[in-house]
Amino acid sequence: MPPPGQTQLPDWDGLKLRVRTLIASHRVMIFSKSYCPYCNKVKELFRSLRVEYYALELDVTADGPSIQQVLAELTNQRTVPNVFVNGTHVGGCDSTYQAYHDGSLQKLLGDSKVAEPYDYDLIIIGGGSGGLACSKEAAALGKKVMVLDYVVPTPLGTSWGLGGTCVNVGCIPKKLMHQAALLGQALQDSRKYGWEYEEQVKHNWNIMVQAIQNYIGSLNWGYRVSLREKSVTYLNSYGEFIEPHKIKATNRKGQVTYHTAETFVLATGERPRYLGIPGDKEYCITSDDLFSLPYCPGKTLVVGASYVALECAGFLAGLGLDVTVMVRSILLRGFDQEMAEKVGAHMETHGVKFIRKFVPIQASVEQLEEGMPGRLKVTAKSTEGSEIIEEEYNTVLIAVGRDACTRSIGLETIGVKINEKNGKVPVNDEEQTNVPYVYAIGDILDGKLELTPVAIQAGKLLARRLYGGSSTKCDYINVPTTVFTPLEYGSCGLAEERAVEEYGKQNLEVYHTLFWPLEWTIPGRDNNTCYAKIICSKHDNNRVIGFHVLGPNAGEVTQGFAAAIKCGLTKELLDETIGIHPTCAEVFTTMDITKSSGQDITQRGC
Repeated sequence: MPPPGQTQLPDWDGLKLRVRTLIASHRVMIFSKSYCPYCNKVKELFRSLRVEYYALELDVTADGPSIQQVLAELTNQRTVPNVFVNGTHVGGCDSTYQAYHDGSLQKLLGDSKVAEPYDYDLIIIGGGSGGLACSKEAAALGKKVMVLDYVVPTPLGTSWGLGGTCVNVGCIPKKLMHQAALLGQALQDSRKYGWEYEEQVKHNWNIMVQAIQNYIGSLNWGYRVSLREKSVTYLNSYGEFIEPHKIKATNRKGQVTYHTAETFVLATGERPRYLGIPGDKEYCITSDDLFSLPYCPGKTLVVGASYVALECAGFLAGLGLDVTVMVRSILLRGFDQEMAEKVGAHMETHGVKFIRKFVPIQASVEQLEEGMPGRLKVTAKSTEGSEIIEEEYNTVLIAVGRDACTRSIGLETIGVKINEKNGKVPVNDEEQTNVPYVYAIGDILDGKLELTPVAIQAGKLLARRLYGGSSTKCDYINVPTTVFTPLEYGSCGLAEERAVEEYGKQNLEVYHTLFWPLEWTIPGRDNNTCYAKIICSKHDNNRVIGFHVLGPNAGEVTQGFAAAIKCGLTKELLDETIGIHPTCAEVFTTMDITKSSGQDITQRGC
């Protein structure tokens, strides 16, 4: 009988001969359909192995249904893809991948290179938080693991040791410099608490930097020792793919070695983006340079409004420096904008100047005088008109975003796809790229959070899935985070704007309040500055879908509530929780004013 919709009986003998000829004349023959994701997955596998294949798309071939019927009689398989290798029927998508993982596909291909034993079970490119976590977990599960880590020096020559951005030029030194600034504020407050001191109080930049760098050095050494104890091979070399399953590693002296592995994990992280104007790389610094800067930066212009920009501006001002932030559009893009504006307002009241709607223009950073620091002239243009301003600074810190380190590690050689706009790597829900043996974690993931604990969690869970029989995936939902500005901002869940987009304003209830930390009442400062709000879904039992707090120790407060949000925290459960008095966090247990009510939320006491 002809297939449904086909009136003329096909030439079955001719079709069988055609199918057999196709199978016999191609090393890899895939009977496919152009829209089928499983067909595309199989094609990606062969592309990643650099094996040529021929695919016949049955949905666009006139006699496709009849060919599929012939294949069903020949193989007892009615679905696509239907894969043949050197005349042998392999099967569908799952069967092809199973053959790849157990090595039988490589044997069918007759490719001795692919079939050779690999040097390692796993090679991780990038020795940051995620890469190290993944490597140690895989090694603990009995696998032979190598980690490559190499820091390309900044234009000013700054480099650092093992551990990645967080440890060396990110979270750790940032939080320590933030603490240095808070201690300065505590000194001012202490007089109101009865502390008397007559000597002049001043800050020594070099002592702080040296202490922080000594601590970071101890962490670098600790990571190396930890890798050695777990029998992970560490190479301080730059890794680059040269063919499937094989990389070239180049050390600082230019010496090259080659290594193969069954599986690879990309954990290369990101580096600060420059402005792309004359003078930016010659005279400006980024956060990669700031934390080991051998001199006090003096009068500083921070270009950008990212969390890195505001955190750095905040602690520099807290150390007594003259700081200006140049903002192109909005503060803290991606964060709750009400909270972001409150962060900026607090910084302004504590001496940080903001230049809004301006950007540096061509030939805008000019060196007037060399030195440590020197003098620079910055020219900037309004984003809303033709107004141009000029100002002199000792240091210009660029913090306009970060770029993924993926464009020069040979990914195109093995067919790994990246988002060409931002260099980030698209992955599935198991952190697997389009090339089956290559995975990616951390800041380079397209559309995922750029946070150290996320990378660590993803790295551990990936290793357990690959080698420990686990099926647990990294949960990227409701991840807490904190911006360590002078007044810290902690959040978990949705920003209010995003919640309105997803749920509709009419389906939300927003509870909020200002509060005054008890510790600040004696110095008499910053009343009605700290702010807390929760965003609740009315039609889901008032479940908390957004948590936001602006106040001291916001990170500590947010971390505790984040666990409750993971468990489905509701407004009723918050109301039933008895607060710890007197603390800042207790305001979340007594919050009863909604935004929609329009009631006054100002406070007159703690």
